[in-house]
Amino acid sequence: MKKLHIIFIASEAAPLAKTGGLADVAGALPQALRNLGHDITVIMPFYRPIIEKTGVQTKATGDVIEMWTDGIQRHCPLHKASVNGLNFILIEQDDLYAREGIYGPAGGAYDDNLLRYVLFDRVALEAAALLKTNIDIIHCHDWQTGMIPLLLKTQYQHHSNIAHAKTVFTIHNLAYQGVFPAEWMSRLGLPSHHFNPGSFEFHHQINCMKAGIHMSDTITTVSPTYAKEILTPEYGCELDGFLQHHSNKLTGIVNGIDMESLNPATDKNLPANYAAGKIAGKKQCKKALQESSGLEVVDNIPLLTLISRLADQKGIDLLIANAEKWLARGYQLVILGSGDPYSESQLTKLAETHPTQMYFHCGFDMTLASQIYAGGDIFLMPSRFEPCGLGQLMAMRYGNVPVARSTGGLSDTITNYPEKGATGFHFSEATSEAFDIALEEAIAVYRQPRKWSGIRTQALKRDSSWDASAQAYATLYEQIISP
Repeated sequence: MKKLHIIFIASEAAPLAKTGGLADVAGALPQALRNLGHDITVIMPFYRPIIEKTGVQTKATGDVIEMWTDGIQRHCPLHKASVNGLNFILIEQDDLYAREGIYGPAGGAYDDNLLRYVLFDRVALEAAALLKTNIDIIHCHDWQTGMIPLLLKTQYQHHSNIAHAKTVFTIHNLAYQGVFPAEWMSRLGLPSHHFNPGSFEFHHQINCMKAGIHMSDTITTVSPTYAKEILTPEYGCELDGFLQHHSNKLTGIVNGIDMESLNPATDKNLPANYAAGKIAGKKQCKKALQESSGLEVVDNIPLLTLISRLADQKGIDLLIANAEKWLARGYQLVILGSGDPYSESQLTKLAETHPTQMYFHCGFDMTLASQIYAGGDIFLMPSRFEPCGLGQLMAMRYGNVPVARSTGGLSDTITNYPEKGATGFHFSEATSEAFDIALEEAIAVYRQPRKWSGIRTQALKRDSSWDASAQAYATLYEQIISP
C-alpha cells in the first residue's frame, strides 16, 4: 500500500475539543492511519479558550488567509499543534470560534453556525492548498464540513495540489444535517446552480448534509448496520430517498477506541486493576463504586450502570419507566450523564428516594466514568438509534456486560447471548417492556457465575481497537484514487 497524503477536516477532534464521538474519530483514526504509514494533517477551528484548557501547546504559523465572507474581509491566522506526532492546523477567528461552546450554549445552537462553518470550510481548503504536497484524500466529517466537496469541485479547482483530491464524507449522525435559511446562499457565495433538490436544497432551505452526500466521491458512516438503516424512512431523517440514490458510494465502517488508555489492567483511575483471567480486581472496583456512591456494599447484587447524554435518542425514558421496578427487585443503579432537564429531574428524584440503591451524577467526570465502567456488572444502552456508539465498546473493555437495543453499531459490536462468543444482550423493540425482558435475561445468566464469567471474559477480550477500522479506511482510500 503506497503512502497517501490525507487531510482530515472536522469541527472537533480529541483531545483539543470534544462534544461527542465525532471528536474521538477525528482524533484517533488519523493516528491509526499514521501508524499504517500515511501522511495525515487534521484541520479544525481554533477554539481558543477550549483548546487552552487542554494544555496542548499551539503556535502561530505566520500564514494568514484572507476571506471575504458575509460582507466582511476577514483575516484568518493559522496555528499549528502536535499531539503524539499528529499534526493539527487550527484556524483562528476569535469572534466566531473563541466562544464558551463549540456549537452553541448548553442545549442550544449559535444563530451564525452556517457562517462559522462555511468560513471554516473555505479557509480549510486554502490551508490545505498551502501544504507543499499533492493531497490524495480530503476526509470531511458531518454537516459542518458538508460544503467542502461542493466548494472543492466548483470554486477551488485553481489550487493544483488539492484539485484532484478525492473527497470522503463521513456521516456520524444523520439527525444533525445543518439546515439554514436560503438567504445565506448569496451572503456566503454558495454555488446557486446547486440549490435544487438534487443537491443541497431541502424544503427551500440549505442542507449541508445533502451537499456532502451529493458531491463527495464516497460516503461512509460509522457502522454497517447504520449504513443500511439510514436508507429507510424510520432512520433516514427525510433523506432516505436521497441516500438511496447515492447508495452505490455508501459504506459503513465501525469506530474503534484507544485500547491503551482504556485498559483496566493499567488504568490509574481504578482502585484495583484487572484483566481477563485475573479478575479479582473487578470485585474491588465494584465495592469501591458502591462505597463512593453511597450504595449498600453487597457483591452478589447486580449493579446496573449507564453513562450517556440524557436525550430521547438514547432511550433514557425507557430506563426511567423501568427504574422503580428494578429497584424494587433489589438491583442497584449508577448513572452518569446530563441533558434533557426532565430526565435529569426524574433521575435525581429516583436517587433521592432510593439513596442506598441508586446514585445519579448529573454532568460528566472522566475519572468517575472509568470507575463506573470498571465497577458495574451490566451496562445499559437502550438507544432508539445509535450510529456506532462508544459506550458499549468502553464497557466491554472493562468487562461491564452491555444490555443494548439492537440498532446501528450496537448490533455490529455486541455479540448477542446465547450466540458463540457472546459479549452482551440485545433487545429489538424500543419499549420499556422489551428492555425489561432483556435485562431479566441478562440477570438470569448473571446468577450463573460460570456462564457470566464466560460472557464477561469475551467482552474483556474483544478487540475494539482502531487497527481494523483504519485498515478498512485505507483500503477505501486506495479504491477511490485508483484510475
